[in-house]
Amino acid sequence: MGRLGGFLRLIRPVNCLMAGFAVLVGASLGGWRVFNPGLRVNLLLGFVTSFTLTGASMAINDFYDVNIDAVDKPDRPIPSGALSPREALSLALVLTVIGFVTALRTSGRCLVVAVAAWAVFVAYSAGGKRTGLPGNALVSGCVATPFVYGNLAVGWELESTAALFAAVAFLSNMGREVTKGIVDVEGDRAGNVRTVAVRRGERAAASVASVFYLSAVGLSLLPWRWGLVSPWFLPPVALADAGFVLSTLLLLRDPSREGAKRVKTQVLAWMTLGMTAFVAGTLGP
Repeated sequence: MGRLGGFLRLIRPVNCLMAGFAVLVGASLGGWRVFNPGLRVNLLLGFVTSFTLTGASMAINDFYDVNIDAVDKPDRPIPSGALSPREALSLALVLTVIGFVTALRTSGRCLVVAVAAWAVFVAYSAGGKRTGLPGNALVSGCVATPFVYGNLAVGWELESTAALFAAVAFLSNMGREVTKGIVDVEGDRAGNVRTVAVRRGERAAASVASVFYLSAVGLSLLPWRWGLVSPWFLPPVALADAGFVLSTLLLLRDPSREGAKRVKTQVLAWMTLGMTAFVAGTLGP
């Protein structure tokens, strides 16, 4: 696929699609408003905003991470020579403009949220990631933002269920970021990135990640206890929570690079299942 393939690998289309889907999930937590024909355009615009700004963020991240990726991920588009740093930034600029335009077409406050999230991710890529946990918090905040964005795109008030799911997404992604630090420990050490794994070792990082995973599990039960969701919420959230617990146990038992790599992949599946649970919770009585 040549250069086109390099651009696609640069933006991580799966990540972009998940971010776009997160906007739809956040919007679905607004209940009946999602089915208002007048708001369907907002949903489309919100999906495009999240997709393009996520792609831009991935490109910017790879631009700043070129030296680290040369150690940990030499097959990435920039260190492998498939794309130049300038081409990566050019694509990021185009995607950013598209994302900001579609956010403005949605509403002024959506533009404010989009610009703020983009700025936070750029700050993370430019140097925030080297701070360790604070950097993890920056990127996890960006992961949680699409759920809030989608909810605000279809209503004036942030729903409690959307706020709760954003918090669950934040905690689970914090765990995943700490887990990724185990996978990338060599490159991070060379790049002076002060992750938990670099500063305290893989086993300590596994313990910290586990705290975040289990906290997300505990928080995921609140929508049901508070009567904010329907019974359809329970089956998928039970499976997702069981998955998080299983991955936590596996990580604690094997905090090696390979073990963390497996858990990092598993957690994406549990996060996706969790999104399904919250959508299902809006169905039925």
